[in-house]
Formats: sequence, C-alpha cells, structure tokens
Amino acid sequence: MDLDGLSELRAEFNARGWTRKATGAVLGELAVHVTLTLGGYLVFLLAESTWISLLGMLVSIYGTLGVSTNTHTSTHGGTSEKRWVNELFSYFGYPFFVNLSYTYWRQTHIVLHHPAPNVMGVDGDHNFKPFFASTDREIRESKGRARTYYQRYQIYVFALIAWAHTFSRQVRSWIWVIGALRDPKRRKTAHWIDLAAMIGYWVFWVVIPAFFLPLPLVLGANFLRIAGIGYPLFAILAPAHYPHDTPCVTRGSWAKDFLWLQTMTTIDYRAGRFGGFVCSGLQYQIEHHLFPSYSHVFYPKMAPLVRAFCEARGYPYRCFGWGEALLKVFVIFIRPKREVSDLEAMRTVIEEREALS
Repeated sequence: MDLDGLSELRAEFNARGWTRKATGAVLGELAVHVTLTLGGYLVFLLAESTWISLLGMLVSIYGTLGVSTNTHTSTHGGTSEKRWVNELFSYFGYPFFVNLSYTYWRQTHIVLHHPAPNVMGVDGDHNFKPFFASTDREIRESKGRARTYYQRYQIYVFALIAWAHTFSRQVRSWIWVIGALRDPKRRKTAHWIDLAAMIGYWVFWVVIPAFFLPLPLVLGANFLRIAGIGYPLFAILAPAHYPHDTPCVTRGSWAKDFLWLQTMTTIDYRAGRFGGFVCSGLQYQIEHHLFPSYSHVFYPKMAPLVRAFCEARGYPYRCFGWGEALLKVFVIFIRPKREVSDLEAMRTVIEEREALS
C-alpha cells in the first residue's frame, strides 16, 4: 500500500491550491442548476404550447440532475471549510430537492460504499437481488425459473425499469428515516432535520403550487421531474463501478489495501463540457474515490497527475468514453461479472480485460 506516495501527491495538490474548498465556484454552479430547475419547471406549468412546456421540463430535469450531483460534493464536505455549510447544502440537495434522505445517503454511500467499493455484502450499490443478478456467483446460486430469468430476460426488464430507481430510493429513504426516529438508540437530531427537509419537499413542490394550479398538473409535473432524472442519473453513477472492467470481490476475503481496491473497482469516463457540467466531477470517479473531500472543480486538473501516479506505481487507471462505459454497464446483465476472492484475482481479471481491448 503506497500511502507515502499518496501523501506526496496530496502535498503536490496542496502546493497547487487544490486542497482548498472552492466554495464560490461550487455554489456558483449550484445557483445555475437551481435556476434551470425552477425556471424550466415554471415554464412547464405555465406555458400554453405543449412543445415549449416539454422543453421547460427537459431544462428542469437537467437542472435537477445538476443540483443532485453538485450537492454530492457537499455530502463529502467538499463545498466549504465550514461543516454547517456542507450540511445545509446536503439537506437542500437531497431531502428538500429530490426527497432522498441525506442520513440514508451518508450511511449507504459514505460509510459503506466509499471504503469498500464493489465488496459484495458491504457495498449495497451492487445488490440488485432478487430482481436482478449482476455476478456469476449470484447466477450459480439461483435455480430453476429464477436462473432462466437472470440469464435470458433480466436485461430487458432492467432496461425498461431503470428509470424508476430514483423512486425506489425515495421509498427506502422514508423507511430509513422513520425507522431511525422510532428507535431511541438510532435517533439523532440529523434524522429530525432529514424528516423536516423531506416534508419541506412536498410543501414546496406540491402544496404551495397547488394553491395556484390544478393539483393533478402539479403532481404530474413533480412526477415527470423525478422520473426524468432516473435514466440520466443512472447514466452518471453506474459507469464508474458496474462494468466488467471493475470486478467485484467477496466480503471478508480481501486484504484491505486502500489504493488497490479503489483503483481496481473504479473507472473514469469522458463527459464533455455539457455533460461534465451536469456530472459535477462524478465522471472523475478515480480522483473522487482517492480524494473524496476535495471540491469537484479541481478534479479535471488533478486527473493527469493521478493518472501519472497510478501508471508509475502499477495501479490501474482506466478512462472510457461515456457511451462506451454506459454500454459496458448493461452488458453485466447479459453476462454477469466475476466475483473474485482477493485483490490478486482482481488484478488477473483486469489484465484479462486489458488484453481483450
């Protein structure tokens, strides 16, 4: 584990000013995303032309995606040096803006996913069961009709319903928050703030507009905005860890080598200027996993140095086109990924993938 080398890289970033929190730049981007969301939303609700109304909704969806990815930086403490600022925008971007519990996100994403990406049984992002199987072990353990479904039909079902994963996260968010508040051992002030922000979502996006517009129109608009981010949000998040190029490892059987695990289970993808703005740095997943608390505006500058660091020390550094990376995601539901037992086996899988490319 070359943590000394990583410390040297961090020192280089510090010397270049990239360890500071770029609060102004991050919040400036957020302001644009919020403006696009609200402006497009109002156009959808008020425009008389169907085409202009639909265009407004597309703009609102794009803005909503940007708010979600931008405030992801806040959840990692990358927006400001002040904790309360990061917390404020985390609650704004998640429970208030898209009705996703911040405390649930923090547990599943920051506490579990980041230290153990693609570790089965720890990283819940790879748990698609019982609806889908993404690894060879899950296929082997299935029987009868379930195995037939996984091997022949799940790709078609997945492609049809992937848009709904935002709604499923909303449901899990409510279950999480209510469960925490009912349990005195788990209950914290953060859960009450979470609940207030999640209720605030319904007040702001539904109750207040319903005083001025028909309720079915308001509910329909809100449904379209959240449903509309389903596929593109999946397209932003999934390419980093799901392709065959990022193997899964069995829980408890791997040496806890931070650098190897992070670089072997993560890839970058190229998003371009328009896509990069809405991704808010999430296309630089290797940089994000190695330096999660950095402001995302520095990731493009950091990427060449991180690549050089990895290549000089033998760590994998993969970067694909966005379309190619996304296509690789869907392939795992046709030909599931290998689940390996240790990091050495992971290296073998990666070498085999690179030999085929």
